[in-house]
Amino acid sequence: MLLTALVILHGLIVTAFTLRILLRDDLSPPARMAWFVVIAALPYLGSAAYFLFGEVDIGHEARRRDGYIFAQLHEWLRAHPVADATASLPAHIRPAFRTAAAINGFTTASGNTATLLADGAESREALLADIDAATSHVHVMFYIWLEDETGTALARALIRAARRGVVVRAMADALGSRAMLRSKLWQEMGIAGVHTATALPLDNPLRTLLTARIDLRNHRKIVVIDGAVTWCGSGNAADPAFRPKRRFAPWVDIMLRFTGPVVTQKALLFAADWMAATGAPLTQLAIAPAPARAPARAVLAGGAEATTEPEPALGFAAVAMGDGPTTRPGAMPQVFATLLAAAQTRVTITTPYFVPDATLLSALSAAACRGVETTLVFPRRNDSLIVRAASRSYYRQLLEAGCRIFEFEGGLLHAKTLTLDGTIALIGSSNLDLRSFDLNYENNILLHDEALTGQIAERQATYLANSREVTLATVAAWPFPQRIWQNTIATIGPIL
Repeated sequence: MLLTALVILHGLIVTAFTLRILLRDDLSPPARMAWFVVIAALPYLGSAAYFLFGEVDIGHEARRRDGYIFAQLHEWLRAHPVADATASLPAHIRPAFRTAAAINGFTTASGNTATLLADGAESREALLADIDAATSHVHVMFYIWLEDETGTALARALIRAARRGVVVRAMADALGSRAMLRSKLWQEMGIAGVHTATALPLDNPLRTLLTARIDLRNHRKIVVIDGAVTWCGSGNAADPAFRPKRRFAPWVDIMLRFTGPVVTQKALLFAADWMAATGAPLTQLAIAPAPARAPARAVLAGGAEATTEPEPALGFAAVAMGDGPTTRPGAMPQVFATLLAAAQTRVTITTPYFVPDATLLSALSAAACRGVETTLVFPRRNDSLIVRAASRSYYRQLLEAGCRIFEFEGGLLHAKTLTLDGTIALIGSSNLDLRSFDLNYENNILLHDEALTGQIAERQATYLANSREVTLATVAAWPFPQRIWQNTIATIGPIL
């Protein structure tokens, strides 16, 4: 009798979830098939996994709220038009910039400048100098904010700014920064006058489980200072040693300091996150168009600071992007695919997590097949064994298409970079995996500038110098158990 009941329950569970999956129009065929495999093989565990993680849904109330926020942002953009620089770009790359600009309704604008910082220590000191020089406001958002040397120094700089009358808003993700949000230092920031908020809070886990997804996170890294300077890249508010996962250290990141119109675009992305977390109106954040160029602050020996006059050049064209569950589906894979389709000579990509969708995988293969020098750099040791296995399952297909694959051996390569034909670069927070594409809130900047792209390419070259190339012979030598494991994980890759 009990056995019969279990068999009936098994059938009902599999049937119910199968029908639910078949009724969804937003699932790709590979993702649909992956869920079928998981639920058929492990009906109880698989069904629980689908209930918790199967659907990208932030809830009806959150969607209504975000719709209202986006309407305010678009109204602001209409009231403050920016000259579109797309026509000044080479014709073959214009579609990529239009695709990127369409994500948030931003405009590809000229007049931007950027400085590439040498390493984590230099980035931290320059960022702290910018905050200490702030006179109006400082807005920061980090996915991971640790109470280590870097995270504490940032918090202390924000406290100093708030005490001298600067409006400071600080936000961190509820999961990635959970220890920091419970710390005395975070409380001290609030006492000092720093306005604090939590992105995607987990104060009611049951409601989150029932109405959304607990693993849907804000992965952005945003800093905006006085509406004139923004920072963008892969770095969190944490030391390269990254104490929670120190055995994979150092975390190797890349950060750039920008001025120009992209500052305003990043300010609007922060505003959207802040409004969602606090309910504050856009008018409270006092967003203003950034100056086309701003003086650059140079950090001198001993912590002194010098201000240099802006160069007379017009600056380069760039556009910021902020994607997530509330933007159009597939936005970032479309940007990457359009960029790869425009590539003429070479493209180099670095990312710590590589679980591509069919669009990106085909675009990479197509670029290599038509003779574009396509180079991919991943970390040799990854903090996620599942992602590492899934990533390696794609190596043979990419290598056979003509891609070159390198595995970085100097720590966990966390930099997310793309350089293309020596003139185009994309940097930011997005990994080349389905979590970044479908679940996380991310932010990136796409730019056209030969000098800056060359500098980023030189940084990529240092990664390559510390990497080992993976060849078809390497892949062929992998033992059968390893290949079976990798391909098994890749089977469920679309739902990772």
